[in-house]
Amino acid sequence: MRLSEESRSLALETGVQLHAEGSCLVRLGNTHVLCSASLEDRVPEWMRGRGKGWITSEYGMLPRATHTRSAREAAKGRQQGRTVEIQRLIGRSLRQAVDLAALGEVQLTLDCDVVNADGGTRCASITGAWVALALALKARGLERALINQVAAVSVGILEGCPGLRQGLILDLEYEEDHRAAVDCNLVASLPTGGASELSVVEFQSTGEGRSFSRTEATALLDLGLKGCAALMEAQRKAVALG
Repeated sequence: MRLSEESRSLALETGVQLHAEGSCLVRLGNTHVLCSASLEDRVPEWMRGRGKGWITSEYGMLPRATHTRSAREAAKGRQQGRTVEIQRLIGRSLRQAVDLAALGEVQLTLDCDVVNADGGTRCASITGAWVALALALKARGLERALINQVAAVSVGILEGCPGLRQGLILDLEYEEDHRAAVDCNLVASLPTGGASELSVVEFQSTGEGRSFSRTEATALLDLGLKGCAALMEAQRKAVALG
């Protein structure tokens, strides 16, 4: 069992899609997600004439991303509620990263496709999508629109694991997530203009096996922010930010 402060091994491979303005294959343990960012010189009809850009996302899992084959949602003719919820989370999280007015009337679409799923796919998607987004803005000369770093990590409480301090664990893989008494996803933001304290974009927390105290919630939040800080350091190296 790894220490509570340790996340799974992380790799951020950039430039994996030849035709995307920005792309990143994020490997977080055995969870692998291919993220791409596409820029288009248009915005949704409801935003035309406002002089602002827009960021949206799509999320999906490849049929053999899990232990058994899942039918493609396109074949079913509709998206599952989980898929819709996750892609909305990715979109609203990454909108925190960009000054939409500085972007101009440009739409940036983030595609996150899960190649292998072993827990934390939504968090890995957000972390990798930020890298793809930053690279796409750099490729178009729109770096000025990038105002925040955004990363996400899961955190939880595992009961009956004496090796874990207070039962806390960072970056849960599937089996850990499945057994967790408390399961959380944290999205954090950090200004790109200089050192500053991380702020919370979203903190999704659920007592799967039991309720949890305010003290435990604070401990989970602190551990998650520490994990996001480490992810952001890797992000900066991937896009060569200072």
